[in-house]
This record gives sequence, C-alpha cells and structure tokens, in this order.
Amino acid sequence: MASNKLADHLLAPMANAVRALAMDAVEAANSGHPGMPMGMADVATILWGEYLTFDAADPRWPDRDRFVLSAGHGSMLIYALLHLTGYARPTLEDIRRFRQLGSPCAGHPENFELAGVECTTGPLGQGLAMAVGMAIAERHLNAEFGDALVDHRTWVIAGDGCLMEGISHEAIGLAGHLKLGRLKLLWDDNGISIDGPISVSSSEDVPARFRSAGWHVVACDGHDPASIRAALDEAAASDLPTLVQCKTVIGYGAPTKAGSEKTHGSPLGAAEVEGARAKLGWAHAPFEVPADIRAAWAAVGARGAGAHAAWAARLAADPTGAAFMRRMSGDAPAVDLSAFKASLVADPKPLATRKSSEMALQVLNGQLPELVGGSADLTGSNLTLTKGQGVLSAADYGGRHIHYGIREFGMAAAMNGMALHGGIIPYGGTFLVFADYARAAIRLSALQQVGAIYVMTHDSIGLGEDGPTHQPIEHLASLRAMPNVAVYRPADAIETAECWELALADRSRPSVLALSRQNLPLLRCDTDANRSAAGAYRLIAATAPRRVVLVATGSEVSIAVDAAKLLEADGIGADVVSMPCWELYRERGDCSLFPTDVLKVSVEAGSTFGWERIVGSDGLMIGIDSFGASAPAGDLYQHFGLTAAAISSRVQQKLNAAV
Repeated sequence: MASNKLADHLLAPMANAVRALAMDAVEAANSGHPGMPMGMADVATILWGEYLTFDAADPRWPDRDRFVLSAGHGSMLIYALLHLTGYARPTLEDIRRFRQLGSPCAGHPENFELAGVECTTGPLGQGLAMAVGMAIAERHLNAEFGDALVDHRTWVIAGDGCLMEGISHEAIGLAGHLKLGRLKLLWDDNGISIDGPISVSSSEDVPARFRSAGWHVVACDGHDPASIRAALDEAAASDLPTLVQCKTVIGYGAPTKAGSEKTHGSPLGAAEVEGARAKLGWAHAPFEVPADIRAAWAAVGARGAGAHAAWAARLAADPTGAAFMRRMSGDAPAVDLSAFKASLVADPKPLATRKSSEMALQVLNGQLPELVGGSADLTGSNLTLTKGQGVLSAADYGGRHIHYGIREFGMAAAMNGMALHGGIIPYGGTFLVFADYARAAIRLSALQQVGAIYVMTHDSIGLGEDGPTHQPIEHLASLRAMPNVAVYRPADAIETAECWELALADRSRPSVLALSRQNLPLLRCDTDANRSAAGAYRLIAATAPRRVVLVATGSEVSIAVDAAKLLEADGIGADVVSMPCWELYRERGDCSLFPTDVLKVSVEAGSTFGWERIVGSDGLMIGIDSFGASAPAGDLYQHFGLTAAAISSRVQQKLNAAV
C-alpha cells in the first residue's frame, strides 16, 4: 500500500485543480483536448500523490519512477501535474500560453521542452512502446548495478486509441514475454474516441488480450479513491506487467458534455466551463489555484526528496557509482577502432558491410557496456549479435542482445525508450526495406533528439533473388528527407567502422546504417583520419584533365571507381567521391569536391530523387526509379545499368551531347 496517503478532504480539490487548469488552458488557446485530463484527474492525483516516486527539485534523478503519458493529446494533464508539484516549468504563464508559439506547453508533450516529460507522445501507442523500452532499461541496469542504484517503476497512462494502434500489440507482447513486472499501464477506459463511442469501431476484449500476452489485469472505478488505491496496490505488488483498467467518464464534471466525444478534442465553451466549475464546486477564477491546494500539491512534489537523498548516499558508497553515473550522463563514449581498422588493411579482402559492421561491433561491444543490441527476427542476417554478448531475457536481464521478434515498429519505439531512460545506447537491426514498418518511431527518434542506431542491412537490389518486395528503392531518399536523421551508407569495411564511430559520437540524433548483403572490396588503406566525418571526400583524383566527378554511396562506390578507370583510359579525367552521409556533407562538407565546370554524376542503386541537390540540374543521375526484380544480384546490376561499362558509356554520351 502507498505509505504517503493523501488526506481524503484534499483529494477532490487537488484533482479539480488539474481539471480547472486543463479546462482554462484549452479555452484560452481555443484548441486542445480537455476530456482526458478531466476524466483521469482522480487517478492521476492518487498516482502522483501516493505511488509515483520522484523529486520535483531534480527531474533527472536516475532512480526516479518514469511516468509516460502515452495519450499525449491530453497533454494538459501532465502540464498541470508538473506545474502543481513544483517543477521549475511549466510556469503558470507557460500554461496560460498553452499551444502558443514559444510556450513549452506544446499541443502534445515534448521531452526537449520540459523536464519531467520523459518522452514525446501524441502519435498514439508509441508512448506505451517507449515505456516498454524504459522498463527494459531499468531491469537491465538493475541486473548490472543492483537494487541500491536501480530500482524503480515505469507508469503509463494510455487511452483507447493507444490500445487500438497496431504498435500496442507489439509492445504488449514484448513486455509480457520479458515479464517486465516494473511496468504498470493505466488504461483510461472511457469508451469514447473522436468518432463517438468505441463500440462503433471496436468490440475486442482488451483485458483478455493483455492476459493472453502474460500481463496481470486489475480494474477500478477511476473516480473512487478506494477503488483506485486497491488497484494500484495490486498492480505495484504484481511481479508481472500490469494493466489497470480505469473506468472513467471523459470530461468528468462538464454538465452537458461529459461522457461524450464533444469533450475529446475541442474547447468546452465558456458556458460549459462555468457549469463545470459549479458542478465541481470550484469557485475560483480561471488559472487560479487556492493556496492550500497549491501547498498540498507542493508537498507531493517534495515527497520524494528523502528517497532521493537516501539513494544519493548509496550512490556515494557504491564502488560502481562512478561507472553508473558515466553511463547515465548521456555523453558520447570514447571508442577506439584503430587496431580493428589496421587489421582490415593488413588483410584486405572483400566483405559485405553488414559483416564489417558485425566485426566492428565485436570490438565496440567489448569497449562499451552500454551498447544493447537486437534484431527484429533477423539476427543471422543483420549480424547484430556478437560473441559473448548474451541474450537479454526474462531469465537474464543482464544480456545485451534482444530478440524483438517480428516487431520492427515495436523494436524501434522500445529503442527510443531505452535511450531516453539513460544508461543504454540501443541499436537494432532489420532489412532496410522494413524501415517502413519502423518509420514512425524513427521520426520520433529524430524529433526527440535520441541517438538510437538502426542497423539496416540488405540495402539495395544487391540482396538479389528475394525480389522487389525486399529490395529498397525509395528508402534512402525518404530517410534522408526526414529532419535530424543521419543516414550512413558505407562503401567498404573502413567506412563502416568510421560510420559506427560517428553514430556513437552523435548522441542528439538517430543514425541509420544502410549495409550491403553482398561482398564489397576494400577501397581504403588510410586509417589515420575519419574521412567519412566530412560526409563526402575525394576517394580517387583524376589523372587526365578532370571533366567528370562521379559521386556514389555504398556498394556503388567500387563500381564508380571501375567506371572512372574506363573513362581515364579514354582520356577523360574522372574524380570519384564517396558520400557515406548526405547529412554530414550538407553540414560540414567541402563544396570544392564538385567544381562548377565539370559534369557531376551520381551513382546509387536506389531512387535518384534528391540527387539533383548534389549534381545540379545539368548533372547526370544514375540509379533506379522503378521497383527491382527477382534475380541474382549481378544480373540485376547489369539489367539496371549499374555497371562500370554502362556508367562510362552514359557519361561519355552526356559529355558528347554537351559539345
């Protein structure tokens, strides 16, 4: 049972303070979702007031409970809670400016705007899936550092929409399989969505679904304090992930709109707000919270100070404390791949870049205990599991490789949660074509400034016979179009190692490593500097007078090198530029690589979309703007004109046409 029970006479006014701030902020903005905060205010008041372990004075305390508002449209719930419990922000003025430019109280909670918002939510279901990642991180770090330093829960509030989204099935299944008993999900079961009653679109037995996935399930009346406490006590005591079914009334207190979709995504209107004030007994002006209620909420925010101080004492006495805090700092780790790169040069043999990645990971996993990998049921293809890494499972949370199953979206979202929790740098593998399944989570990686690393192999028609369903075409272009994502496509084993170095050093955005299935020759023998850090560099300089610059990525760089040799044999000077990362080139690259007085030619086994930004409107873009085909890789490269001879011929035709 909770050891800090709130006084019964304070419960209703404390909850009503949350309701009033939600109503007033949405009304002032003339935009927002008042219904969920009003409906879940009673549950949230007891959760935060009696069960959630946190210290408002230090939002980054590593052993705090994590609270995730997966139903992010109800953002005023968390803004009100953070404000009332004494977080530095949001201030009352921030809340008055809800949904306005410059206010940290955005339409949906954003982790980079407010301390206390553990993750950005709003795309339904992803908050729940990120919470699964946080719960994985907690158990993994507990296995390494023990109860003294890591012993907390992850609490989630989710709505019907979260549980309808497909990602919820992936997240729930993974959490049940891993028996993540520190994960507690509070379902706002109000029976309403935007279109009206849930019954118009869904008739599934949600509790049965959770039970079938290995969860404990308990129900409560979301407006009855005794019922809420009994359910939360049972949830906290269970060693299984737990669903708490909170039966609530959306827009609770609104005199004519409560219980209907009219409170979901629109302001209540002045008359309804005044009626709600009267019905709730809230006789205070807009944005006004009386001193005694503020004091009660402030006491909730300070309640965790004692637990925090006791934890700090344990940290100081723990011999692993410094290592733990280094892990939790989020700073880029120091890595050393110099010996590995030297070994590649000493034994230069063709390697698929997915294999080069595995070899680099073998070294990196030995240097960085915070690396936790995994694959969406493609471990033997993505090559993400290295020797001695161990598998993270319900029987051993200390393992460092996760079998995610065929759950690409759930994997990517869980990786976000692990990274946001801290102490872990997650990487996860699938085929590049299945980036489409994970795309919404990759977008949240970028938006949240999360340094997750996506290992995406089989990156082109080079995968061969599996055919167009599995051959990426538009995927590189679409991922490059996403803000704050670094897409790396290395050309050989040296570049692969360099791209791993860069991805690990960049903790403020996700990285995608697009890796080949087929073997590629070693093109580089120099290892002193990380040349990929510039995004692009001159790999081969023209010997004849320069007339052409061939720029390529990944597996096509070696083809471009061979094409340059053919051009040089015909007296046409040709540079070859390797461009492993567009984003880095745009940020820090050398524009002199592409002189204005030469023909610029891009070569990539994918969509040509976007390459005009590199080669110009008068350049030549060689790629694939159709779907692939099922055939051996060599035949496909021949068919699509991605051979040295075909490229040389097209370049010469272009040059001759310009004469």
